[in-house]
Amino acid sequence: MEAIAEVEEPLTSPTNRRKLLYVAILLTVNLLNYMDRFTVAGVLTEIQAYFRIDDSQAGLLQTIFIVFYMLFAPVCGYLGDRFNRKLIMAAGLSVWVVAVFTSSLVPPKLQRFWLFLLCRGVVGVGEASYSTVAPTLIADMFVGHRRSTSLMIFYFAIPVGSGLGYMVGSYMSMWAGAWEWGVRMTPILGLICIVLILFVLDDPIRGNADVAFVESSSFIEDVRYLFKIPTYVLSTLGFTSVVFVTGCLAWWTPTLIEHAWAMHHGTSHVPDDVKAGISLVFGMITCFAGLLGVLVGSSLAQGWRDGFMCLKPNEHADPHVCALGALLGVPLLFLAIIFGANHEILCWIFILLGVSCCCLNWAVNMDMLMYIVVPNRRSTATAMQTLFSHLFGDASSPYLIGLISDSIRGDDFSTKSRFFALQSALFVPNFVLIGSGAFYLLASFSVVDDRAKAAMEMRSPESTAIVAVESSSDTSPLLDAVEQQPPY
Repeated sequence: MEAIAEVEEPLTSPTNRRKLLYVAILLTVNLLNYMDRFTVAGVLTEIQAYFRIDDSQAGLLQTIFIVFYMLFAPVCGYLGDRFNRKLIMAAGLSVWVVAVFTSSLVPPKLQRFWLFLLCRGVVGVGEASYSTVAPTLIADMFVGHRRSTSLMIFYFAIPVGSGLGYMVGSYMSMWAGAWEWGVRMTPILGLICIVLILFVLDDPIRGNADVAFVESSSFIEDVRYLFKIPTYVLSTLGFTSVVFVTGCLAWWTPTLIEHAWAMHHGTSHVPDDVKAGISLVFGMITCFAGLLGVLVGSSLAQGWRDGFMCLKPNEHADPHVCALGALLGVPLLFLAIIFGANHEILCWIFILLGVSCCCLNWAVNMDMLMYIVVPNRRSTATAMQTLFSHLFGDASSPYLIGLISDSIRGDDFSTKSRFFALQSALFVPNFVLIGSGAFYLLASFSVVDDRAKAAMEMRSPESTAIVAVESSSDTSPLLDAVEQQPPY
């Protein structure tokens, strides 16, 4: 049986309008997920005072969240390749809503801090169910440039959500007079998203956009398959390095600027309005830098693949763009940390440029994963990459940087000592970013072959065929599909 070539319909067609609505829903939920992650960072100093914890314990908040997140990501990936994906996402978001709201009810002092940690961990369970599954829905709705553009839009949620998290967290905390209200907004909005997923979103047939043959397999077979793809392994290592850097910078940069302000004003107390102002600036920079980075990265990769202006067509464009972003980010972030001591404006400028470079790979990396992995293994591929990147990335980096900072500072709790200890610790991510560039450059040598192999596997007559047929569904105008065994 032969696969049927995809015929692209105009974006204004009813089918594509509904697909765009689905992308908008997925974008909104992704936005809330990243808002929640960084509302805590926006009120971190208030949480430290509330529970009476130091930098290393504060770093554990992100670490415990990511540990739960990465442990459940493979489970959600396995389920996402085999069962109804919208139900998986709705169940996970329900857990997320309950855990976030419960975390804001924990009583103060160090003795109760473990309960707050546990709630933040359970939040990671809910987010794992969404982040490993949602990109595969987009991959099953679009191919080619439309898929790249849709993934770019989806990953706009990372910078925008992160920036909004800082701003909403700090300003709601200041307005309400309690940090708890800084984290209570996202679960309220999350309830609306659960309703949209259950009653509006549809789960497209796996491989429908690629018109692919789908082969049944076990989880162990999926994992073995993935680790035999050189581009997948190398891009995972490169992505992990970037996640390490962005994780610790997102967590500790506002605190570094607060310490710098206190040091220059000769005080250990930073007023709430100053904290809110720092969070606002950092949030705006994160939003703009992320939007710029994702847009430039995805557009550059698409243009470079086909040839654009002075750029010749390049089949290796995706890993080259990812490597370029990582390597350009090294000197920019180094200068940002240097200028943090005495030149706040220059510090903000170089943070803007450095974060923009780090964000070049967000959509491009996922787009690359989708075309080197066959459809029925994409959720598992996303989950395993999530597991690895968070285990060795932002699960460990906030705690590691906090631990290094505490070790450098020793028993000196002065504002000056706090600043220079944290500043010194934040030089570590620059070396990790160099590794990211190297891994992506190595991936460029295998990406063409791995893409061709995946395309051949999707056309294999030894697998179960997915055949596009006219939809008769009352619930979705998407093309339905039927599974048939090929003739022998």
